[in-house]
Amino acid sequence: MNTVTAIGVLVATLALFGLVGASSRMRTTTRDDFLTARASQGAGPLALSLYASGMGVWILFTPPIVAAYGGVLGAVGYALGAAGPLVAIGILGPYVRRRLPTGITLTDWVRLRYGRPFQLYVAVVSVFYMFMFVTAELTAIGDVLALPAFGGAEPWVAIVGTAVVTVAYTAYGGLPASLRTDRWQGWLMLGLLALALAALLFHVDGPGQAALDGGLTRIDRGGLESVLVLLIALTAANLFHQAYWQRLWAATDEATLRRATTVAAGLTAVTVLAVGLTGVVAAGLGDVSVPFFDLLTGLPGAIRLLIVVLAVALVASSVDSLENGMAALVAQDVSDQRLGTTAVRLVTVVLVAPAVLIAVQGYDILRLFLIADLVAAATVVPVFLGLGSRVTGTGALAGSVAGLVAVFTLGVVSDGGLEGGWAMLTVAASPTLDLGAFVWAPVVSTVVALAASVGTRSHQASRGGRPPTATVSPG
Repeated sequence: MNTVTAIGVLVATLALFGLVGASSRMRTTTRDDFLTARASQGAGPLALSLYASGMGVWILFTPPIVAAYGGVLGAVGYALGAAGPLVAIGILGPYVRRRLPTGITLTDWVRLRYGRPFQLYVAVVSVFYMFMFVTAELTAIGDVLALPAFGGAEPWVAIVGTAVVTVAYTAYGGLPASLRTDRWQGWLMLGLLALALAALLFHVDGPGQAALDGGLTRIDRGGLESVLVLLIALTAANLFHQAYWQRLWAATDEATLRRATTVAAGLTAVTVLAVGLTGVVAAGLGDVSVPFFDLLTGLPGAIRLLIVVLAVALVASSVDSLENGMAALVAQDVSDQRLGTTAVRLVTVVLVAPAVLIAVQGYDILRLFLIADLVAAATVVPVFLGLGSRVTGTGALAGSVAGLVAVFTLGVVSDGGLEGGWAMLTVAASPTLDLGAFVWAPVVSTVVALAASVGTRSHQASRGGRPPTATVSPG
């Protein structure tokens, strides 16, 4: 495949998504429509949207890389971790929605429960996580088209093209645009992934034997630790994925939400596991730089062309959801509900620009994810302790900060000096998964949040400030 063909496929695929997304504008009439598409989605469309929003080009890079180093349990850990937040939202989401039927983001509920200071902290953590996600996704699509077998184009072409098109239709149509494109992107992903994996099975001689030859099919302590780390890291981080929470209120009712999250979790687990296992096969054959793509290199040009379409669908589905989620956070929470629809559209554009600038630098994708995951792991338990009445806003904030301090301290003690602490906090040993950091962060944050709340009254809605407003009531 030459460069011109690869760029042509990129442009054509993005143009299709742009047209589909722009066609949803006619349904977007109010700020609430733009940010929530409230009570508009049935179980099938919502399941496909949740699935497409959580997927991304990352599934073609990080699960196979982790499995190539950590074995089959690395693939299992990634599959469970990717499905974990959907399961959690299916369980916790109805409680949040019931207590705040006019919400837009998770941090709306955090304010109602804990007050403004912790809401602002959680909003910043969420924006940081989603910004890193966008950056990693844009970096990854640039890496795909830069591979010689997939066009050998300059990375910035794919990065800038993807950012411009997704921002255009997301800023234009809001969440309805993302929901509409998710249906196309979701079906494309399922079909093209099935085709790619089937082609690999026929192309690679004895994939099962190759996996056994690599010695990565065994179950050992290191593999079990990687399952635990990935389950904690991915579940914690994706519970701050506001695109998931926006879709909480887009569901027509609680039963629809539960069915949709169950289906989406199943699709996600199967997809990530199947793609991750290609890393085990590639390691057995001695190809571990970019395992999934290494295995595809020898396939016919037509198959590789379809893989480019798959990669574009994956990146667009995740990036447009993240762009809308970040804009909702800034408009609703960081700005204290002061931004209207026009300002939200501008915010969508402004937030993505620095992600593009960072993405063209080509940093380690897995490390970008793990840094954000670690910050989220230190915050997630204090947030959801709010479903009870024991923890206060001050305690939750203290616990979240203490979790990060604990990770830094662990690095100082284990590696010696401040440099070791900083290396632990910024996951400098990527792709190594440190069990201590990802367990220490939530454990310490939980203990400190509970201890700091002793003897104080929990913030309820009367002390948390005004609840979020909405222009329509839930269906």
